[in-house]
Amino acid sequence: MKKKVKLKELVISLAIPLAVGALSALLTKDGMERFETLLKPPLSPPGWLFPIVWTALFILMGIACYKVWTSGASSIRRERALTLYGIQLAMNFMWSIIFFTMRMYLPAFIWLLVMLSFIVAAAVLFRYIDKKAGNLMIPYIVWCCYAAYLNFGVYLLNGH
Repeated sequence: MKKKVKLKELVISLAIPLAVGALSALLTKDGMERFETLLKPPLSPPGWLFPIVWTALFILMGIACYKVWTSGASSIRRERALTLYGIQLAMNFMWSIIFFTMRMYLPAFIWLLVMLSFIVAAAVLFRYIDKKAGNLMIPYIVWCCYAAYLNFGVYLLNGH
């Protein structure tokens, strides 16, 4: 049985992570330009790839959030899952500022590890509520693990 799409909830669910990403990009623009001048670890992608990947990840996160928000799960289960989701999204926003603007690479790496624990916890709770919602978070988890590798590499190679 197909569920009817709740357009308002879908738009809100997509708009929030995309707005967080856009604001983060706007606030860290100068830091991104400096990032291009840093020594980077092997397997570092070109700079133009980051906004493409992050946009896709924010869309996947938004769809996952929508699926949980509009699920038939109890309000307590949805609230717990969406609270963890909101915390990790706020942490994601702050990571960009710590890394790109403040150039505090080791604290950013530690922050990212903590953020990853919130992402995984949110994904697990999402999966209990809606298997597809949990699965939609997997690319984000993988990318953040890769980002942790890049972050730590930048820290080691640039002596900050």
